[in-house]
Amino acid sequence: MSGDGLELIRLVGVTARGRHGYLPAEKRDGQPFSVDLVLALRRAADDDALAGTADYGEIAAGVVRLIEGDPVDLIETLAQQVAAFCLGFPAVSGVVCTVHKPEAPIGVPFADAAVTVVRTRP
Repeated sequence: MSGDGLELIRLVGVTARGRHGYLPAEKRDGQPFSVDLVLALRRAADDDALAGTADYGEIAAGVVRLIEGDPVDLIETLAQQVAAFCLGFPAVSGVVCTVHKPEAPIGVPFADAAVTVVRTRP
């Protein structure tokens, strides 16, 4: 049986150490970042073939490379980079990307600082 709905792949807590942030100490010392993804695909299950979906192992490895890569000032920018990377997979039609920065230098007690971007294929 075939359908016209979406399939969603969730990757939660892809974590690595990065040097993102506006402050010099953030770029120098680094800190942990975590990424949660929801990837929208169309009918990958119909064929039961890896070619019709997105390899989430490959996506997770790419996310780690981006976190560990060249520093940016804003986690919004990192989230955009991750979303663009995910949309580079032909099967991915949309992505919700949340970047967590749990050790952000906010100066008051907090549980997490996070930014979410939503992107779709044009």
